[in-house]
Amino acid sequence: MLIVAVVLAVVVALLIAVLATRSPSGERSRQSPLLGRPAPAIVGITLAGEGFDLADYRGRWVVVNFFATWCIPCVQEHPELAEFQALHAGTGDATLVSVLFDNTADEAQAFFTENGGDWPVVADEVGAVGVDYGVARVPESFLVTPSGIVVERLVGGVTAAEIDELIALYEGAPE
Repeated sequence: MLIVAVVLAVVVALLIAVLATRSPSGERSRQSPLLGRPAPAIVGITLAGEGFDLADYRGRWVVVNFFATWCIPCVQEHPELAEFQALHAGTGDATLVSVLFDNTADEAQAFFTENGGDWPVVADEVGAVGVDYGVARVPESFLVTPSGIVVERLVGGVTAAEIDELIALYEGAPE
């Protein structure tokens, strides 16, 4: 019985040590090896049947949003993404691209038909784009500068105001 108590005490002590020395979850959620590096390529076919190449969007801010129709936070953030896209559609200074994550094109098409949204949605049928970006779960978004550098990783739902604040923060900053 004494051995069990000692083993349990050691396990509890190790758990406390691990929890006490790790970064707060808010810090970890924004960490990514992509920050400060060129955005991985996104080349594919959109739900509208058009070709898409992220490189064609150089010269403007791009929000790369990974989502799924079965993801409740993704559904909740959708109106914010639509607001962001609508705000920037006239000026062309920023845009949005969504990448399907563990979802079919048919499900996504039905979702966009029902909920609106006028931006490219790329099917990532084998999950290669998600792997390139290091996406583990959705929603997750990346802010890409006009020169193609990833400057932010946003885990969880985002708002149009939050994205605009980040763009304002990075605009004019050296890359």
